[in-house]
Amino acid sequence: MTEHELMEAGPKRLASALMRSGALKTDWLPAYEATPRHQFVPDTIWPGRAGANRQDDRVTLEGQPDLWWEAVYRDAPITTQWDHGEYTGPKTGRTPTSSSSMPTMVFTMLATLDVHHGQEVLEIGTGTGWNAALLSQRLGADHVVSVEVDPRTAEDARNRLTLAGLHPLVHVGNGAEGYAERAPYDRLIATCSVGTVPAAWREQIVSGGIIVTPWGPTYGGEAVARLTAAEDGSASGPFVGSSAFMRMNVQRKGLPPTRSFLDGREWPAAGVRSETTLSPDDVGEWIHMFAIGVQVPDLFCRVDWGKNGAYRLWLMDTGVTSWATADYAKGHTEYPVVQSGPRRLWNELETAWHWWDQQGRPGFARFGLTVDNDGEHVWLDSPDQPVPLRAAQCDSDCGCDHR
Repeated sequence: MTEHELMEAGPKRLASALMRSGALKTDWLPAYEATPRHQFVPDTIWPGRAGANRQDDRVTLEGQPDLWWEAVYRDAPITTQWDHGEYTGPKTGRTPTSSSSMPTMVFTMLATLDVHHGQEVLEIGTGTGWNAALLSQRLGADHVVSVEVDPRTAEDARNRLTLAGLHPLVHVGNGAEGYAERAPYDRLIATCSVGTVPAAWREQIVSGGIIVTPWGPTYGGEAVARLTAAEDGSASGPFVGSSAFMRMNVQRKGLPPTRSFLDGREWPAAGVRSETTLSPDDVGEWIHMFAIGVQVPDLFCRVDWGKNGAYRLWLMDTGVTSWATADYAKGHTEYPVVQSGPRRLWNELETAWHWWDQQGRPGFARFGLTVDNDGEHVWLDSPDQPVPLRAAQCDSDCGCDHR
């Protein structure tokens, strides 16, 4: 392809698709055109697929230029680093640690941020530098600060920004600490997810300022929150759509292994058996996990896959007190459950799911988040309608004080 043909098949085609979908607005188009995505993607990538949390095999610009170009200008995320750079092989590593976000998500979040000329913006998670470049084109680089935890990633992003003629401040540090030296900020955007909005973010933003961040509970599910800062130091606002970002480095989940719940015994150990009509397949979508997770904050899950689509869903608590399993098989209407420990985790999940069902099965847009010095408070439709936190449901003779 000639350079003209590449540009037609790449940036212009993606821009047209993003504008048709409404993700890219005309006010962001000049910044998009001035900072094409391919200038901010490394030569070695692991392409993703829109709407999925999977990565393809490694693609290199030198070895597969057409595939590389196609991946860059597909509306899908791209993993750019595995295991903090320790893995660079042809397949995939253990944990993705840096990426170039899906363009639809990039521009949807930028629109949600609602920036205006003269405003100061703090970005958490520099990544490849594309988001910082777009903000710098829109506001001027002197108004943009970006924080990146990984020194190598930060240096690579600086080099790409410099080649584009842009010089925002890229600081190497813990994103949870923000960057107090240039505070206060009018806007803050995070390109990593959190389960707890750091206090420093609220402290470093002006009253009336906006924080845009992916947020999700331990159990799973995640959405982008648009929080407006108040004079009392709190921040509150709605969720504006689902997301699936890498967790901020300092908040990555170190969940206990399954074996720590069984005390060296084989499943079902001394678990209590029962059956349920609620299919494990009906509690595994992103919104299900979110609605359950915000009600049972210490719950997490794992899946053991069997044959022909069958699987065992494991539920566990972060305090390592209790576990439960529910077995799914296609075509069944009742599903075996085993529960062990002082809590009845499947019962807690069912109660949470039924609450969500009784509210009309709300999507992410009906939920909101308020953050203050007492923590995170998820609500439905209005801050004065908090989502209930589920008290632990225990065996009748457990002897604890949960009831």
